[in-house]
Amino acid sequence: MEANPRKSIGKRVPSEKPPFTLATLKKAIPAHCFHRSLLRSFSYLVYDLSVCYALFYVAKTYIPILPSPLNYVAWPIYWFIQGAFMTGIWVIGHECGHHAFSEYAWVDNIVGLVLHSALMTPFFAWKYSHRRHHSNTGSLTHDEVYLPRFEDTIPWYSKHLNNPVGRVIRIVSMLFLAFPLYLLFNASSQKHDRFANHYDPYSPIFNDSERLQVVISDAGIFTALYVFYSVSKAHGFAWFFCTYLAPLLVVFALFIIITYLHHTNPTLPHYDNSEWEWFRGALSTIDLDFGWLNRVLHHVTNTHICHHLISTIPHYHALEATEAIKPVLGDYYQIDSTPIHKMLYRAAKECIYAEPDHDSKDKGVYWYRAYKEKN
Repeated sequence: MEANPRKSIGKRVPSEKPPFTLATLKKAIPAHCFHRSLLRSFSYLVYDLSVCYALFYVAKTYIPILPSPLNYVAWPIYWFIQGAFMTGIWVIGHECGHHAFSEYAWVDNIVGLVLHSALMTPFFAWKYSHRRHHSNTGSLTHDEVYLPRFEDTIPWYSKHLNNPVGRVIRIVSMLFLAFPLYLLFNASSQKHDRFANHYDPYSPIFNDSERLQVVISDAGIFTALYVFYSVSKAHGFAWFFCTYLAPLLVVFALFIIITYLHHTNPTLPHYDNSEWEWFRGALSTIDLDFGWLNRVLHHVTNTHICHHLISTIPHYHALEATEAIKPVLGDYYQIDSTPIHKMLYRAAKECIYAEPDHDSKDKGVYWYRAYKEKN
């Protein structure tokens, strides 16, 4: 069952208190959608790993013997396809972080730690910061990521990038640098009274009960780095880059594309403390239609609204759950089927800072504006 895919975004998502409750939405979802099957979850993981191994085997065996320039064309094709399926594996790790993989928390933690470590993501550290994002979505003061700027905080260099070339530069740099910078320096996240990152167990991001698991995440990352070093030493860095590191960069890029576009859209409201409440914040996101990539990415793209409302529903039930709640959501459900490159460019052009509508009585509801736009 597919979530209504061919609807482009147009009007704003309603910002007023919805006429339904979370209990109403849960009641609309078939009971089996809440069931997490260990066997079924592992079947998707095994499938993804099998596809990735097959792609790796073909690439390492046949691309090097292709005549030039075919080999130079084949490698980027491999990087993108392999990166897409590796992102699917990352999504399964993300489900583990939400306890949506199985009924057993310890299984979810082990599987998530292994998968995310292999993909250079500190599992527990990210799990806890991501949980705070889910708890504070749409809040201008407490959300964890993709916080809009205010007009008086726009960097001085922004006006020099307010042109087609500048926007492309911003997009490309964001795709490949934003995720590592977020993990290393907490970039584009909440400000703290001291330095914060996802590797320091005493970072202000974490509380005392989480610090030991952050150390375990670090151990997972160091183990992965050691494996990477050993493989590079045995086969050469160029071989390692072409077979694994380049697809990993695609994972980072796809992760940013998905999460950025889910939360950065001219139609989405943000709230200050006078207006924010969890339910309205959870509804201030949007589904995306990425075509054939939806399936490869386990529909993390086009079931995001449902995910923010009930994050323990596994991906293989999320489409059915989305269809079930759409009649209840009404205008609170929107999906954007604009081509990906156009969505990215639109966000870079129209989502520069946020402010309330000048003629609105709801001064605690903020909307994205283009650079120097005046109401």
